[in-house]
Amino acid sequence: MNFKTGNGHANGGISVEDLTVAYDREPAVHHLSGTFEPGSLTAVIGPNGAGKSTLLKTIVGVLRPDDGRISLGVNNRKQIGYLPQQADIDRTFPINVGDTVALGLWKETGIFGAVSREQKVRIHKALAATGLEGLDNRPIGTLSVGQLQRVLFARLLVQDARIILLDEPFAAVDERTTADLMNILGRWHAESRTIVAVLHDIEQVRMHFPKSLLIAREPVAWGPTTSVLTDENLARARKLSHVWGDSPFHSQARH
Repeated sequence: MNFKTGNGHANGGISVEDLTVAYDREPAVHHLSGTFEPGSLTAVIGPNGAGKSTLLKTIVGVLRPDDGRISLGVNNRKQIGYLPQQADIDRTFPINVGDTVALGLWKETGIFGAVSREQKVRIHKALAATGLEGLDNRPIGTLSVGQLQRVLFARLLVQDARIILLDEPFAAVDERTTADLMNILGRWHAESRTIVAVLHDIEQVRMHFPKSLLIAREPVAWGPTTSVLTDENLARARKLSHVWGDSPFHSQARH
C-alpha cells in the first residue's frame, strides 16, 4: 500500500518516503523523502518538467507512486483541498460561479446532494471574501483568468480542508488578484492549515513562503527558504534540468 492516512489524532502533515513517480518508466519524481510539517506554508519550486505538478497530483491521489510511500496526517482525502492548474480546467462546461463554489461542499453533501441554507450562507461569504459578490450566476466561461482563480479559491474556502495543495495559483494573474489571494493564504497559514504551492517566482517565494522544496526531478534542497534558495542550489537545479533536456530554471515575472 503506497498511501497511509491518519487516525483520530491526525495532525495535517504530509510525509513522503523514497517517493518515485514515473511516466513511461521515465521518473518525473525520483527518490524524494521529507515532510511538509503540520501548519507549514511551503513553496515547491524548480525547472519546468521538474515534477512539481506530478508531486501534488500524487499526494492528492490522481497519480499512483511507482515506488515509495506517502503518509497523510488527515483521516481521509476529503480533508485535502486541491487547486489544479487552470489549463486542466474545462471552461466550456456549462456551470456558473455559485455552483462551481458549491462543489467545495461535496464532502458534506455528496456529488448530487442539496445545498442547505447554512451552506448557501458559506458560499456567499466565500464569494465576498474573494471579491466575487454578486457574480453567482455568471458562467465560468465568461470570466477572466483572475476571476476564475478567485472562484477556485472560494471553492477551497467552503471546502475548509486541513491540507491545501495549489498548483501555480498565481500564473497569469494580475497583481491585485495575486495580492488578494496571497492574503487568503496568509489567513489559512494563521489557522495552522498545511499549505503546499507550486510556484515559479523566486522573489515571491522569498517574500511569502517560510519553507521551500527545490526539486529537479530529484530533490535538491528542502527546508527553510533562506537555506534552500541559495545560488549554489539554484545552479544545481539548472544543471540537472540540462541533463534531462528541459527548459532551464527561471524566475517568472508576475503579470
